[in-house]
Amino acid sequence: MSEAGTLTRADLADMVHNEIGLSRGESAGLVETMLRCMCGALADGQNVKISGFGSFILRDKGQRIGRNPKTGVEVPIAPRRVLTFRASQLMREKIVKAG
Repeated sequence: MSEAGTLTRADLADMVHNEIGLSRGESAGLVETMLRCMCGALADGQNVKISGFGSFILRDKGQRIGRNPKTGVEVPIAPRRVLTFRASQLMREKIVKAG
């Protein structure tokens, strides 16, 4: 993992290289293909579920009225689609044990 504690694409590719034994180029390609497939599915409106890890879920939020906290003026907030992540129960258990 990188110094800041962030897992990067390069880190994932290195892990695939070390665990599976693919070449570094093949490992990087595999990671890119997986991420591209996930992004494509989400862009097409599909949720992505990875067993034992979690689910990336798309939600459509309707239009609502917000308020400018500084002035108090009401402002309409346009409808939008948001992406949420929900960790699996297994992942939650691992996170609690690691903490």
